[in-house]
Amino acid sequence: MSSASAEAFVYVGNSDSQDITVLALKSNGDLTPVETVVVPGPNKPGNSLPMAVSPDKTRLFVGLRNEPFSVTTFTIDGRTGKLTRIGSGPLPASMAYLSVDGTGKYLASAAYFDHIIAISSIGSDGVVQTAKQIVATQPNAHCVVFDPTNRYLLHTSLGGDLVYQQKFDAGTGKLTPNAPPTVSVKAKSGPRHLVFSPNNKFVYLIGELDGAIHVFSWNAVTGTMNAEMQVTTSLPEGFSGKPWASDIHLTPNGKFLYASERTTSTLAAFRVDANTGMLSSIGSYPTEKQPRAFNIDASGRYLLAVGQLSNSMTSYLIDKTSGKLTMLKDYLMGKNPNWVEIINIRR
Repeated sequence: MSSASAEAFVYVGNSDSQDITVLALKSNGDLTPVETVVVPGPNKPGNSLPMAVSPDKTRLFVGLRNEPFSVTTFTIDGRTGKLTRIGSGPLPASMAYLSVDGTGKYLASAAYFDHIIAISSIGSDGVVQTAKQIVATQPNAHCVVFDPTNRYLLHTSLGGDLVYQQKFDAGTGKLTPNAPPTVSVKAKSGPRHLVFSPNNKFVYLIGELDGAIHVFSWNAVTGTMNAEMQVTTSLPEGFSGKPWASDIHLTPNGKFLYASERTTSTLAAFRVDANTGMLSSIGSYPTEKQPRAFNIDASGRYLLAVGQLSNSMTSYLIDKTSGKLTMLKDYLMGKNPNWVEIINIRR
């Protein structure tokens, strides 16, 4: 398939085969393979393959979670979607999550087993350098997310039931605690991943251990989360087992929110109130077995979910009016797919 017929390129991180499946996404939702790229590193794969994209969409950063801990940088061909390895840089621990700041000069990472986050400079060649700042956290740091203004950073402690609030100096790359430095959520909820609303007014947080979705208003001036406004659930109606929620994303227009739950292998869908940020349930949809990750394309038309135990990906059409999902096709991935990035084609 030529790039002229594609709208976006899709990158799926497969941990157990330690490679990246690259696909082209057409405007009708069809996906066509572009290439499979091996990520060089330890012979024994880590338990996930976290990825992050530079703000200008020209570089892909891929973390390796077994020693020697590292992050590999690839350039992204804007016409074909193909990847070219630039080089690898060190990470201080087994990092479960990567984020690139708005300037493209700094990489933030979170270590679940070592209970730290780190800030590393990205060299002009794109290779990540030795961490310049390491911040200890309560147990099980799980994600690090820069706010849309690039002046603040939030990160979670799954074991401490906390969200940390940091000020970020984009000139120096330095983090300093905000006031207050943390926000607590319900005990044993296990805050995992979070997202900012496109209008920068709300923060949505998913709890791994109870399947809860927490809604906070966000003060973009002070960089702080206000009082929790709502708690709803990603669990299907009637569920009585042990929750194991994972990922959370909004459509680019902020109208709909989706969350994945691994025990039930489902996607939960919600409508977002534009004024209050509050969520109302649309429904729950079956998906790939053990869906650790999914993502939504920039048009807001397609949702792509991968299953760690199915080694495949399902594409869904998002109804632009109702937010309901319609299953389209299933595609074979590498072994243990657990991360999805989607990049619009640069014409």
